[in-house]
Amino acid sequence: MGVVPRVVTEEIEAATLASWATLSASSKGRERHEEASGLRAAFQRDRDRILHTKAFRRLMHKTQVFLSPEGDHYRTRLTHTLEVAQVGRTIGRALRLNEDLVEAVCLGHDLGHTPFGHVGEEALGKAMGTAFEHNRQSLRVVDSLEDDGKGLNLSWEVRDGILNHTWRMPEPSTPEALVTRWADRIAYISHDVDDSIRAGVLSEDDIPDGSRRVLGSSYRDRLDSMVRALVAHSAEVEAVAMPDDVAEAMGELRAFLFERVYLGAARPEAEKAADVLGRLCEHFRSHPHELPDVRSDDDIDQRVVDYVSGMTDRFAMRAYEERFLPRGIA
Repeated sequence: MGVVPRVVTEEIEAATLASWATLSASSKGRERHEEASGLRAAFQRDRDRILHTKAFRRLMHKTQVFLSPEGDHYRTRLTHTLEVAQVGRTIGRALRLNEDLVEAVCLGHDLGHTPFGHVGEEALGKAMGTAFEHNRQSLRVVDSLEDDGKGLNLSWEVRDGILNHTWRMPEPSTPEALVTRWADRIAYISHDVDDSIRAGVLSEDDIPDGSRRVLGSSYRDRLDSMVRALVAHSAEVEAVAMPDDVAEAMGELRAFLFERVYLGAARPEAEKAADVLGRLCEHFRSHPHELPDVRSDDDIDQRVVDYVSGMTDRFAMRAYEERFLPRGIA
C-alpha cells in the first residue's frame, strides 16, 4: 500500500510542532462521523470546506467600516478575513502551532456577519428584539445553513474557535483559536486606521501619542510591532499572550477608532443603511412566504435572522428598493 499523504502530514505535525500545539490527529472529531481523508488532515479539510462556501464568497460585498466607498482600495469583510488569516498564519508558524487550524478558524470567523458592518449587527438585533452576535451566527452558518441546510460538519476545534473568537466570549480551547482572536484585533486595528487615513477621516498626526510611541507611526510599523510582540511574548510563556504595554497601546488605539470612526465619521451613513435592515426584518416577519426554504422547520424569527444577516450590502439595498420604493414607468 502506498504512502497516505494525510498520515505523513500528521507525522510531520507530531515531529515538528510545539508541545502545546493542537495536532490534527488528536482532534475531538466531528458531530457526524466521517471516514478520514487520504489526502488532507482534519483541519485542512475544514479550511477547504469554509473556503468553498457561499457565505465566504458573500463577504466580498459586505461592509468592513466604510459603506460603498468610492475607491477600490478600501477593505471589505472578505479582505479583512484574508488579512486576519495572513496575520494568523504568520503568528502560528512562528510559534510552531497548527497553521491549518489557525487558518480554518480565521477564514470562518466572520461568516455570520451582517451587511453594513457592526451597525447592521446592532440594527438586526434591535429589529428582532434579541441580541444578535455574529460569532454565534457564524457557527450557525457552518453548522446548519451551508450545504443546503446540512452544514459542513466541521471539527470540534474549528467550531470552538469560530464561536469564541470574540473577546466577550470565554477563552477558546486551543492556542490556535487564541491566535485568531488576536489576529482579528491586530488586523482590524491596523487596516481600519489605514482606510480612515485614505478616506481623509484621520491623519497620522491624529493617532494618540501613547499608541504611536509603542506601535509606531505607519501602517507597516503598527502591524509589525503587534505581530512581533505577540510572537516574542507567547514563545517566552508558551501561551498565546500579548505583553501589557502593547496590549494597552492597542486598547488606546481601538478606543480612538470607536470615538472618531466607528461611532463618528462612518456612523451616519451606516445608520441610514442599517435602517434598511430593520424594515426588511419587519417585512419578512409579516411575509414569511418570501423567505427561502433552507431551514423551513425553524421558527419565523430565526429564518428572518438567517436570511437578512446573510445578505450582502447591495442585495439588501435591492431587496429594500423592490419592496419599499416606487418603480418608475418604463
